[in-house]
Amino acid sequence: MGSVSLKIGDGTARFKRASFCSSAVNILMLFSVLTTNLFALYAFTSSPKDHQTHLFHNPHKNISLISEHVSLILREIAASQKKLAGMEKELLGYETMDISRPNIASELKLFLQHHQLPLGKDSRTGITEMVASVGHSCEKSADLLSQYMAYKVSGPCPGDWSLGQKLILRGCEPLPRRRCFAKSVQKVGLYRFPVSLWKPVSEKILTWSGLGCKNLECLNRKKLSRDCVGCFNITSDYETQRFVKARGKNDFIIDDVLALASGGIRIGFDIGGGSGTFAARMAERNVTVITNTLNVDAPFSEFIAARGLFPLYLSLDHRFPFYDNVFDLIHASSGLDGGDKPEKLEFLMFDIDRILRAGGLFWLDNFYCADDEKKTALTRLIERFQYKKLKWVVGEKIDTAGSGKSEVYLSAVLQKPARV
Repeated sequence: MGSVSLKIGDGTARFKRASFCSSAVNILMLFSVLTTNLFALYAFTSSPKDHQTHLFHNPHKNISLISEHVSLILREIAASQKKLAGMEKELLGYETMDISRPNIASELKLFLQHHQLPLGKDSRTGITEMVASVGHSCEKSADLLSQYMAYKVSGPCPGDWSLGQKLILRGCEPLPRRRCFAKSVQKVGLYRFPVSLWKPVSEKILTWSGLGCKNLECLNRKKLSRDCVGCFNITSDYETQRFVKARGKNDFIIDDVLALASGGIRIGFDIGGGSGTFAARMAERNVTVITNTLNVDAPFSEFIAARGLFPLYLSLDHRFPFYDNVFDLIHASSGLDGGDKPEKLEFLMFDIDRILRAGGLFWLDNFYCADDEKKTALTRLIERFQYKKLKWVVGEKIDTAGSGKSEVYLSAVLQKPARV
């Protein structure tokens, strides 16, 4: 299978860059065509008139001369193509992964090779070969990727999930498939659904390699994120009251939000859903929710699955693997924050809008606003989508698990409009 990687610049600049590149490519192609034709014209008209008769009497010499000109034209075309490829890389940041390098693992080379379809061109899709699906940023982490693909075929996979996650966080997503067997962990002590939603999860069925904490007690003492403080304690404390009992004006109750929906809520998507408590509360109300998470500092995916819920192991840099207009509800909190890159949040918001159906609800839950500028930027971004504001609350909360200072949070329930 083969791979093409695209190093794309940040933000909306990519569109300007692409437009400029498109113009440059068109000019180069026009120049190449003109040059080729001029050389062809020269090849057949360059002989002086007084030597024409001589050339006709020497056909071998004439053919030789034409052959030389044709070779010159071919060399010129090859040089132009090389220059064009160089400009394309420089302007668009386009590269292909070089699998000829000596430090590339053999399994990675095999995965990235193109594989021709056995019956030729497919009449439905028009493709003639299968190409590997590998993240465009993998080229920048080729050494780590080669390390990830160094394993014994048909043997046990290395215990390197943290290496795979490191690649994902660097934009190397999706990762290539591997031909090895993942380590099996005996899932003992699992409860039947829906009892599993609020029963303690055994530490023995969770993977602790590559993590600072080695037990749930350690995790519950840490502030893993603004939305996950003690979130692995699902039998007592605040986690058992979330979404059913408000601690402040920014905390919305699930039943109140569901009452705002038109057409009912059947399926939802929780972005950065911590230990899966939102999905658990929705499951109690016969709503299926997929929880997006990575195992950053904690075994979130395994813990969510042990509760009988659906974890989606995916970074927010990846396009959501869902079709358009499929979700009734999307829930997100501070995990939505794009950091110091507002264009990252903008792309993410457009993807959220894509998968949310018309009339569906976008629940922004306690989004941390570092300052007024960030709050204003977020407000303007949301208003661009023309969602109906069903709830909109800006309030302050004390960071009890951190600095102890007052912080500003935005909570909102927004309804997507029907667009023609």
